[in-house]
Amino acid sequence: MSRISYYKGLFLVAAIYDLILGLVFLFFSRWAFKLIGISDKLPEFIGYLSLIGAFLLVIGLAYFLIYKGDLQKNIDLILVGLMYKLAYCSIAFFYALVGNIPHFIFFALFGILDLIMLILMLECYMWVSKNR
Repeated sequence: MSRISYYKGLFLVAAIYDLILGLVFLFFSRWAFKLIGISDKLPEFIGYLSLIGAFLLVIGLAYFLIYKGDLQKNIDLILVGLMYKLAYCSIAFFYALVGNIPHFIFFALFGILDLIMLILMLECYMWVSKNR
């Protein structure tokens, strides 16, 4: 497997991951929160979760565009994607450290998955930047 194929596969996995999460937050947030036992933590206005779902769908689409396109030409999208992962990890780990997460395992699991993707996307970004 070539490095390009590897990185494209990474972005396909990231696309699927965020598209699924986006759909869950957009259309099934009540069910998801009930499933993990924190339905009492839903915001009064469910539109906040719909907005998160919409953002996840958009970033999932960006990851899919990276997967389908040329890594060199999509280097700006790669940077946006890794910044998105950095933002989520920073917020998740901050609240994990201060102990203010209603369901620690839920946030920690997604925080760790996003941290792994962040590291791999950073590696991709550096490789693409170096080989321009």
